[in-house]
Amino acid sequence: MTPAVTTIVISDPDLLAKLAAADGQIIFRSPTGEDVRTVETVPFGKPPPGFKIPFTDEQLAEFSKQRTGKPLAEVWKEIHEKYGQ
Repeated sequence: MTPAVTTIVISDPDLLAKLAAADGQIIFRSPTGEDVRTVETVPFGKPPPGFKIPFTDEQLAEFSKQRTGKPLAEVWKEIHEKYGQ
């Protein structure tokens, strides 16, 4: 089952800048200081800390010789067209 997605458009430039600069956890609070929602930022295109590729350089070179499917740039283009960036 796909989790629900809520889209909220932010037009305040100061808030947009704060969100774009945020790293890690973000806590949204009401004007009275009450926690409303907590979210975790996801670095675009970066693996989580401590991630190690489970293949050797030699294996990756061999995989490159056996390409099938679409180029990665085309895949990303389709994803951005379908879901936005």
